[in-house]
Amino acid sequence: MTTAEPGRGYWERHADNYDRSMRVLGGPLPRMLELTVRAVQGSERVLEVAAGTGLVTAAVAPVVGQLVATDYADAMVASVQRRVAALGLENVRCERADVYALAYEDGAFDAVIAANVLHLVPDLSGAPLALQRVLKPGGKLVAPTFCHDETLASRVLSRVLAVTGFPGARRFRARSLGEALRAAGFEPSATETLPGAIPVAFVEALSAR
Repeated sequence: MTTAEPGRGYWERHADNYDRSMRVLGGPLPRMLELTVRAVQGSERVLEVAAGTGLVTAAVAPVVGQLVATDYADAMVASVQRRVAALGLENVRCERADVYALAYEDGAFDAVIAANVLHLVPDLSGAPLALQRVLKPGGKLVAPTFCHDETLASRVLSRVLAVTGFPGARRFRARSLGEALRAAGFEPSATETLPGAIPVAFVEALSAR
């Protein structure tokens, strides 16, 4: 997401509240972390975009070689750095990065984790393409994503969040998320819908490039 994108300000303001919000929205989190760890285990180089406060970072770091954890909000990067330091995760590098302008070489990573971000990006076609560029041929994208349109309850809650300024760009269902990734050149290889106040569609997909 470009630094000029209005949603960045929201995350700068709410970084300190993010973990508390998981008390309401974090029902799918334990299973999501389990599946994500399983998907990337043994990968030598992994990129995480939209790392937030590092909840996924902390779970994944022990099972991979090197992990680059990025976010486009300075406050979120600071949160990840604090978590990484507290846990002594020496194989993690924390950086500020724009998902649309990743400063990494083509094919630099075995896997990319994009957890709970694709419903936020303003350009849905551009973001997966940017992630695909930095993946090795046949590399793995792990993209668990909040699906605000999955149930009646999630649709209602999503509209309440919108009133608070939450910068959602679209309301996925699990099916439409898979379709969007296929359109961007990924082939989903594992999917699971995780129940919660807003369900999460866990999608593991291989780059067709």
